[in-house]
Amino acid sequence: MKIFTKLYDLSLSWAKHPKAPFYLGGVSFAESSFFPVPPDVMLMPMCLAKPDQAYKFAFITTIFSLLGSILGYAIGAMLFDWVWPIIERLHYVDKYNQIVQFFVDYGFWIVFLAAFTPIPYKLFTIAAGATSMMLVPFLIASLIGRGARFYLVAFLMKQGAEKYEDKIRQFIDWIGYGFILVVVLFIAYKAV
Repeated sequence: MKIFTKLYDLSLSWAKHPKAPFYLGGVSFAESSFFPVPPDVMLMPMCLAKPDQAYKFAFITTIFSLLGSILGYAIGAMLFDWVWPIIERLHYVDKYNQIVQFFVDYGFWIVFLAAFTPIPYKLFTIAAGATSMMLVPFLIASLIGRGARFYLVAFLMKQGAEKYEDKIRQFIDWIGYGFILVVVLFIAYKAV
């Protein structure tokens, strides 16, 4: 099933639209809390098409991703009471407590790592809210991690990485499913 390819193609079509910066902001916001496709799939072609505006696009992506991470945090914080009975019914209380401890021990660094890497960031924004991670360190880690990632992408695209565009599309489903698998294995490992 080529879910990620379809979403990638949709994102690329948005990237060519005259209002692409607005779409980039929307995708960046949504990806930090619920949308499955990272904003890089719009950021990359936009930076390739207009290299003189690459850092502007990175700025838009960073700011809207940060705003979206606040929504993800709020989802985790506000919907937790609704989810808790399910956690109890499934006998996941001990595993949940391990995740809480993981955020207590590595909160800033785990958020920074998730913000910088292609790991689905939304999982960490929601988990940060659910585990009541302090908001200011969460925002700082998110800003630094997301900013570093998106400015790096803009820099690389500005340097002329058009030769990689076809390869990205060719392997986007493998990449998408691979990241999901890595996150599931990581969470399963930490929960054991």
